[in-house]
Amino acid sequence: MSLKRLTLGGLAAGSTAAALLLGGVLPDGSAQEAGTVPVASGIAATGSALIPQLQQEVRGNPTDVVGLGLLGLAYQQRARETGDPTYYTKSEGVLRRALRYSPDDLVATGGLGALALSRHRFREALVLGRRAVALSPSTARGYGVVGDALVELGRYREAFAAFNRMASLKPSLSSYARVSYARELLGDVSGAAEAMRLAIDAAAGQPEALAWSQTQLGKLFWSQGRVGAAEREYRMALAVRPGYVYALDGLAQVEAARGRNRDAIAYERRATEAIPLPQFVASLGDLQRLAGNESAARRQYALIGAIQRLLRANGVRTDLETALFDVDHAVRLPRALSLARAARAERPSIDGDDVLSWALARNGRCVEAQHYSKRALRLGTHDAVKFFHRGMVERCLGNSAVAKTWFRRALALSPHFSLLWAPVAARYAA
Repeated sequence: MSLKRLTLGGLAAGSTAAALLLGGVLPDGSAQEAGTVPVASGIAATGSALIPQLQQEVRGNPTDVVGLGLLGLAYQQRARETGDPTYYTKSEGVLRRALRYSPDDLVATGGLGALALSRHRFREALVLGRRAVALSPSTARGYGVVGDALVELGRYREAFAAFNRMASLKPSLSSYARVSYARELLGDVSGAAEAMRLAIDAAAGQPEALAWSQTQLGKLFWSQGRVGAAEREYRMALAVRPGYVYALDGLAQVEAARGRNRDAIAYERRATEAIPLPQFVASLGDLQRLAGNESAARRQYALIGAIQRLLRANGVRTDLETALFDVDHAVRLPRALSLARAARAERPSIDGDDVLSWALARNGRCVEAQHYSKRALRLGTHDAVKFFHRGMVERCLGNSAVAKTWFRRALALSPHFSLLWAPVAARYAA
């Protein structure tokens, strides 16, 4: 299979960008960036509505494998609704119980694969996804778990083949979104938007899934500097799912780009109060810092550490996200570099390469940083943050003219790509 082409029900396709910590999970298990949609296998209602009923059924019949599997998936849905990772621990417990009673149960096997993705345990997810595929080669969602894990392990050709197979078995919101993901990675932004519009069509009548899909399209527009188009999608998401936190986070970035910092803080505060995800808390801290409220910013930054400790206690690996935050904010840079190295070893994707490159540059390890920065851009992804990091690497090497070229590329693609670093890029580009 050519790395430049994927097929989806007769459509040509390509690739998308990677996950943020607890940023949501696609149906059938994808740990992709920002958002949440209902889990497959019948879990379409909210976790809070289903969990008491399923718990009661399992208490009445403790060896009911079907009930245990559904309860495990409902716990994962609840984790996404609340940002509370203790539900992941509960999910693992009941899914492993199901496998003790029925070692070949497909729902429990696939559910554990989705859980491993959510916890950023990608090698484990790959084993479980392949096990699910072996149990039922004609079931699409196992290929989604396999493909998602392979993307984060940097094995893109194999990942795209898995997405191809998934899409051929079941064109759906889940497979359309993965094709969009693939196209974006390969720099085919218009193709990525086309596939996400198919996902939006497939989500009709499902408010949460529709809000998720519209938010993803908004984030795609945002990454390409299309602020107005991004805002339109975020507001449409909120129209179908009022209070949808990922759309609120997106609107906070839009308002900041337009210089309306007070409105930006209000949107981000609503998101953090609903679900205190680390990326929301970090953005709120950055917005408060830019507004001159250093004490409020410090409180948000301190909260991130507490959230990360809770995540780690419940099996979620946070090294990459922690390293990126620390490097961006100049927190214990030598330690951040060690974290970035460890994270990249576990997650040798273009994002692992990029964070390690950025950490190396901030620690003055310029030659090594350039090696990983080149790797981070090897797929042709149009990512302003990666372009900026490359500019900083070249600046670290003393290549001022080359650095300016990368800064200008970042700003031309997305002038507001980072609250903290877009103004730096503009200054250095000049």
